[in-house]
Amino acid sequence: MTQELISKKTLYEFQEYFVGRTLREIEAEFDAADVPFDADHVPRISGARRSLVQKYYHAVDWTDWTDVRRVLVVYQNVLASLEQATPAGWDVQTAKRVHESLRKWIERDGFQYHKGKLVPVGEAGHLPQVQAVAARFDAPELHRQIDRMREAVDSDPALAIGTAKELIETTCKVILGQRGVTPDIGWDLPELVRRTRKVLGLLPEDVPQAAKGAETIRKLLGSLGAVAQGLGELRNLYGTGHGRDGAAKGLKRRHALLAVGAASTLVTFLFETHGERAE
Repeated sequence: MTQELISKKTLYEFQEYFVGRTLREIEAEFDAADVPFDADHVPRISGARRSLVQKYYHAVDWTDWTDVRRVLVVYQNVLASLEQATPAGWDVQTAKRVHESLRKWIERDGFQYHKGKLVPVGEAGHLPQVQAVAARFDAPELHRQIDRMREAVDSDPALAIGTAKELIETTCKVILGQRGVTPDIGWDLPELVRRTRKVLGLLPEDVPQAAKGAETIRKLLGSLGAVAQGLGELRNLYGTGHGRDGAAKGLKRRHALLAVGAASTLVTFLFETHGERAE
């Protein structure tokens, strides 16, 4: 099952904050961020303010980064307003306490509030978009790999690196399968990526000479193969799946983040191209 990007506890805490706002203020906050609204939903909860927030919450797909990003704008504005002014009827200490509490819960979900902005951090910064595009495909293994990378970056960098490679492999196999190509069991990661780029028209030679910026585009497309090659080599040196030299050491969280970030960027690009270039 696809993991929700914001926890129920965080949703509840922000909902309770809005109990202290007027209905008009709640509507203004959510509507300004283009959060969807389910007018037909009948919340099983008491209170007009809580019910109004629930009508917005119910219309959101919490596994979809596009939807969640809109709600994050609302939460960002809440934190900024608490930081800059004291709501009517509150004292300064109450506003500070509520701000710290809300910030704590949203940061536990992998987001950071800094200088008025709420953004994903670390591995979470790469994965929401991958999770969103992967949700369009019936491929449970993709979601397991995404969850595994998220959990392993800090606790087991080698596992995160190995899983980043596996994520690319699975992505290529899903795309190739949906385009009627059966991967050969002997294809390594660079070959899988090359074959996937071929069916998607993403090889450098696929760019027409007359296209604006053709040479630059060819260079960028050529770098996709380099990402796959580099990840394969890094995984063979440090990741899971191969016996490692007993002297291997020094693998850190930053190396795992590099692998996860590179894999996530490549996977997102391949999936989005696959979706846009339907046969």
